[in-house]
Formats: sequence, C-alpha cells, structure tokens
Amino acid sequence: MTLRITDSSLRDGMHSVSHQFTPAVVSQVAQALDEAGIDVIEVSHGDGLGGSSIQYGLAAADDEALVAAAVEAVSQARIAVLLLPGIGTVRLLRRMREIGASVARVATHCTEADVAQQHIGWAKEHEMLTVGFLMMSHMIEPGALADQAALMDSYGADVVYVVDSAGALTPSGVRERVRALRERIDAEVGFHAHNNLGCAIGNALAAVDEGATWLDGSVRGLGAGAGNAATEVLCAALDRAGHETGVDVFKLVDAAEDVVAPLLPRVPTIDRASLTLGYAGVYSSFRLHAERAAEKYGVDARDVLVELGRRRIVGGQEDMIIQVAAEMATIRDDG
Repeated sequence: MTLRITDSSLRDGMHSVSHQFTPAVVSQVAQALDEAGIDVIEVSHGDGLGGSSIQYGLAAADDEALVAAAVEAVSQARIAVLLLPGIGTVRLLRRMREIGASVARVATHCTEADVAQQHIGWAKEHEMLTVGFLMMSHMIEPGALADQAALMDSYGADVVYVVDSAGALTPSGVRERVRALRERIDAEVGFHAHNNLGCAIGNALAAVDEGATWLDGSVRGLGAGAGNAATEVLCAALDRAGHETGVDVFKLVDAAEDVVAPLLPRVPTIDRASLTLGYAGVYSSFRLHAERAAEKYGVDARDVLVELGRRRIVGGQEDMIIQVAAEMATIRDDG
C-alpha cells in the first residue's frame, strides 16, 4: 500500500516564522512540493483557520489569500486546511472549500473529540477528504485515545491521527497508540510527529509498522518546538525501509535546500527550550510564547515550560503562559 504524505510546512511551519509566510512564499513552496510528488499540502495559520489574533499570533496574510495562492500553484497535490473548533468555524471551512481546498483536518485536544462532530460532518457531507486530529495524544492511555478516535470515526472521518503535539512520545508509546486505533476504528490511521526528543523519524517508522498509512512532515523540519519530522528525511527513510510514498526524494531534498532553507530566520533544532517541551509534555507551539513571556518578566523560559507541563496546560490556554511567568516573577521578587 502506498503511504500518503502530508506536508505541513505551510501550516505547522508557520510557527517557526511567527506566521509571516506571504502568499508569494506559499505559492513558491507549494509548487516545489507539488513537483516533488507530495500528495497533500496543508496551508493556514499555524493554529488553523481563524488563528490570526493577538493571542495566537498575527499572520502576514489571511487564510483565504494563503489557501488561494497554494491552490493556484499546484497541479496535482490536494490542499488541506486545519481547523480547531472554537477558533475556526464552518463558515471559514465553507469558504476554503469554495476556494479549492479539498482536505479538512479537524483538530481537538485528545479528550475532546466530541467538539468536532459538526465540522467533521460538514466536511464529509461536502465531499472533502476528512481527517480527525487528536492533539497531545501522549496525555491519555491508548485505550482512551482509541475511544476518542472512534467518535471521530463515527462522525465520518476518513483518517484519524495520533498527534504528538508535544514531541513527548517515544516509539513504544507510538506503537501502542497506533495499534489501539487500528484495532478499534474503520478509518485509516495517521501519525503527526514533533522532534522535541529527537524521535520524530523513528516514531513515524514505528507508526507505519503498526499500520498507519498517513504520515505528516515539514520540509527542513519546519514546525513548532524543535519542528516536525523533516519530510525529505522521512520520505528517504521510508524509501530505504521499502515503503512506497510516490514522492521523488531528490526533488524534495532540492525543495528543502533551494526553496525553503533561504526563507528561514532559524532552523528548528533541539535546544534547551524545545527539549524541555518534549520532556515536560508541553504543546510545541508554546515555545515562542514562553520565551517572550520569560523575557518580559525576567524569568527562565525552561522553568515556565516545566510549570506549564506540571499544570497540564494545553492548546487554547496560551493566556496561562503569561500568568505563570508573572507568578514566577512575583515569587522571585517577594523572596
């Protein structure tokens, strides 16, 4: 069976550039990915449709302009959008469908699949390839995660993803979760990795061994925290392992080196902050928010991230990052 590769450079990768990719950049990158044979290219604000805001980060362009640029740039690839219920709306999803997006990825916290019913149902009804995205999948046990996946399956999802948003999983944890989903649901199973513990490629290979047929990556590892599994590395490793992806690895490597690399202010790496994200089990997109809050209040970003992990803070609670940093500064000053 041919594995399906989704490249998230133009969505998850937005976190690496503070959501500042322009329609011109999106067009350039999407065309290069399309020519390399990538099946699905995800495009939107890093936090999904409607994410451009003071809380999540203001984008250089709205989602409509970004998606339109990608649609116009490709000849074969399908354009996907990410939607988080409570941030994105069916109205926005409908507009993206009109523009030409044909894949809807609906993301919820791993214990809140029920909030996706309306959005998954609408996408399925309107003939979009529909993907359920269970974020922070490390936070619950495999059986409980499979229960949530079953809800998304019942709503009409074609694929349900185990999403390692914090880059906190190791291969054994990935195997257990993918296996639990494969045994429970009729939908195909996908896996989305972050590299905060350096396990992204190994985790993706483990997911395939357990029956995952959809994998995410980002060129040059572009993404929140230490980044995602680098798509070019992932496809090369899959090829060496005997798996068919339909991707031209060398064209993808050229896209990474010649098109994407020059665009980056910095390359995602496993540094002090990103390693802490994985170790503490904290949402990868919290990194830049925590660094800014730590600088403002004169505290250590690592301490902020560890405390966020201790409190089990998840996506949508970005306001807590500032609160934690402020509390730490108060304790320091009072001490």
